[in-house]
Amino acid sequence: MSDSLLTRVLIVDDEPLARRRIRKLLSNDPEIEVIGDCGNGREAVKAISEQSPDLVFLDVQMPEMDGFAILESLPPEQVPFVVFVTAHDQYALRAFDVYALDYLLKPFDRRRFDKALQRAKAQIRKERGSDLGRRTIALLEELRAKSSHEERVVIKAGGRVFFLKAEDIDWIEAEGKYVRLHVGSKSYLLREAISAMEAQLDSKKFLRIHRSTIVHIDRIRELQPWFHGEYRVILNDGTQLVLSRGCRKKLGDLLGSSL
Repeated sequence: MSDSLLTRVLIVDDEPLARRRIRKLLSNDPEIEVIGDCGNGREAVKAISEQSPDLVFLDVQMPEMDGFAILESLPPEQVPFVVFVTAHDQYALRAFDVYALDYLLKPFDRRRFDKALQRAKAQIRKERGSDLGRRTIALLEELRAKSSHEERVVIKAGGRVFFLKAEDIDWIEAEGKYVRLHVGSKSYLLREAISAMEAQLDSKKFLRIHRSTIVHIDRIRELQPWFHGEYRVILNDGTQLVLSRGCRKKLGDLLGSSL
């Protein structure tokens, strides 16, 4: 097969096993050329910029830089076709908001993967040789125009799946690769990086006050000067958190006064 007819694919996922599985699923397709894989957002931006893949299987939830942030950081003419890969179905609608060709909800089987791949290949063949710049510019403009914050979060606990309104969250703390959402007297553990969680929430209501803490500003009762330019943050329920010196200006700007 001519190289010009091959679909050049890049795999982006922070989990090595997930990258290997996608590579294996692609290995038997003679129309696919896997040009590489990346374990984080910065590697992905560099690879897309330098290698111009036709198609990217892109993990949504990655530490530091998630899938949406990767696309936003690219020049319009370099935005590739995308199939999003996610463990949370709350991202599905957002995926289609940015014109993703499809999304794969983990864990997915070969049949579902093949369906997404065939859809992607068909669209790439259709647009190959056309003015892709117009499509990618429209994609990026649409992505930036869409509201980027989530109004609800999908929680899986005790064998149940339920929706939690973002407005009900009091504060969030990082626990390794997870975040703990504090809602009144209850808390819920979610497999999500705190930076990705921050990006999903309304920045006018939720503020990162520390590298490991996000707080709903309406829950703040009092700020008390503490050591080394930091502040103690007292919430309405008496919870005490720390506002780091590096985050003081952001809170001051949000409150309309300097700290």
